[in-house]
Amino acid sequence: MAIIGNIIKGVIQLGNSISSETDHVKNQKETLANLLEKAENTEFGKAYDFHKIRNSNHPYQNFKDHIPYFDYDKMHSEWWHKLHEGRKDVTWPGKPDYFALSSGTTGKTSKRIPVTNEMVDAIKNAGIKQILAIENFDLPADFFEKEIMMLGSSTELQENNDHLEGEISGISASRIPFWFRGFYKPGEEISKIDDWDQRVQKIAENAKEWDIGALSGIPSWMELMMEKVIEYHGVNTIHDIWPNLRVYTSGGVAFGPYEKSFKRLTGKHVEVIDTYLASEGFIALQTRPETDAMQLLTDNGIFFEFVPFQPEYINPDGSLVADAPSMSIADVELEQDYVLILSSVSGAWRYMIGDTIQFTNIDRAEIKITGRTKFFLNTVGSQLSVNKMDAAMQELEDEFDIDISEYTICAKRGDDGEFYHFWYLGTPDTQLDESTIASSLDDKLKAANKNYKVARTKALNGIKVNLIKPDVFYDWNARNKKKGGQVKMERVMNEDKFSEWETFVQNQ
Repeated sequence: MAIIGNIIKGVIQLGNSISSETDHVKNQKETLANLLEKAENTEFGKAYDFHKIRNSNHPYQNFKDHIPYFDYDKMHSEWWHKLHEGRKDVTWPGKPDYFALSSGTTGKTSKRIPVTNEMVDAIKNAGIKQILAIENFDLPADFFEKEIMMLGSSTELQENNDHLEGEISGISASRIPFWFRGFYKPGEEISKIDDWDQRVQKIAENAKEWDIGALSGIPSWMELMMEKVIEYHGVNTIHDIWPNLRVYTSGGVAFGPYEKSFKRLTGKHVEVIDTYLASEGFIALQTRPETDAMQLLTDNGIFFEFVPFQPEYINPDGSLVADAPSMSIADVELEQDYVLILSSVSGAWRYMIGDTIQFTNIDRAEIKITGRTKFFLNTVGSQLSVNKMDAAMQELEDEFDIDISEYTICAKRGDDGEFYHFWYLGTPDTQLDESTIASSLDDKLKAANKNYKVARTKALNGIKVNLIKPDVFYDWNARNKKKGGQVKMERVMNEDKFSEWETFVQNQ
């Protein structure tokens, strides 16, 4: 009924009208102060003297002077492992009820990242902010009566001693408020199915019964779901099944590489709204249609730091050198890649999640994800970041009128003993001439990156391209990890991993 949609939209407009301009620098100062105060009496807080830091004249300066950088391995080996031994008050008061399982894009072994009740509340608050921000996109009132398809990992969480484990999308979906459950699809029963293929099959079977207005999930798995629904019902696009689909909230990866194939599957315009939900917390979301950048959630339980993404600050394994300089949001600059560091209400401290970002608007605290620290390809000085690779893929799509939804790359010596960049591109158009694609890709990277151009005149001998079906990438993920959820394809592989990959491809 249209009147219900008008009421909901009116409430959202009211919520926006009473919100004031955000002072992100102030938010972050307050967030750091709150984190230090609440964790002061934990083991971590006592070890690093949080009481002294927060009562000093320059809390942030003292904070970064006294506390080292952590990645997951260091955080787990020195602190979080105690949580699995039944200890409490380790890096955050009490014990977490949940652990988010994440193998990221680089490993087979699941990380277990604590998710406290405060973090669950923070993620809920971010969801509310996202709903409020939707009003800025000028959607019709009846949109707010439609159902939302949330395609994440299974909501059937696993018990492990005194806590529950699952991917962050599954944890979040399992805690959906009661008032939202009528809008949420595929619903609790289907969402609990652990096998991704079985879950998507059930979605396809039930698709026509739902009036979907919005989709939410990782782009690669969302595309596979839409392809399954389209195939099952023998239609041309997803709008033939869900004619009222108007919004897609992406997340966790840059949407650019999927834009063309996504448009092919939808057939009509769908508003793409980016979000940034990681296992460590809800980091940012897009708040306005004039940009595809996302606003950092500076008042939602996470304190952010930024390290300039320079080769001299990055170890070969992708971690930070101990003396890499960091800064708060007060001192960042535009068009500079930064390694993102966070401290949170889940007890992560100066924690490197592995992503790099770039500010597009400092006053609004708006950012774009530009890549992964471990996906920075600097062999023989080429200094290629994922955002440069993504941009090159989009240019190839336009030039050759093809879809390239996935890719991976490795720098290694060829049979002639010279260094090459070996690319595998996932596209349905595998009949194209690979040498022509390689030559064009080489030219685009030279034009976009001066370091790459210099490397090509020295130790880097060229590019070799292999065109394969996108399904090979999805099958690789299924073999190594698990389909669906937060799983993303690794864009850059080391030689050992790449050898496994090439053997896998040859056996398909």
